[in-house]
Amino acid sequence: QVQLVESGGGLVPAGDSLKLSCTASGRAFSLYAMGWFRQAPGKEREFVSTISWSSGSSSYSDSVKDRFIISRDNDKSAVYLQMNNLKPEDTATYYCVTTDLRVVPESVAVDQALWRYWGQGTQVTVSS
Repeated sequence: QVQLVESGGGLVPAGDSLKLSCTASGRAFSLYAMGWFRQAPGKEREFVSTISWSSGSSSYSDSVKDRFIISRDNDKSAVYLQMNNLKPEDTATYYCVTTDLRVVPESVAVDQALWRYWGQGTQVTVSS
């Protein structure tokens, strides 16, 4: 059984940084793409970023591009999301996700159905 556990959320002022972590267990972590989604209060869940199994490719939503950086450490079965220059509109619950694919093309990464496994989420609140 695949389990994903997020950590690193919190309350920060606008302009600050946070680094989210997600630890996976239950299968060979290094074989599969990882990603992050988020859901703000009253809004639909949205794609944030994805990284391929080998870290050879990654993609981001337009709203976080140039501010967020996704990375992974296959030895630690962990994926990270470095969030810089945070804005109040980044306030959301952030979910770590994984799929049965090695790479998820940017054109389809927004499709939540591709992401088979989801963590419980970690709350990020950015004050203005």
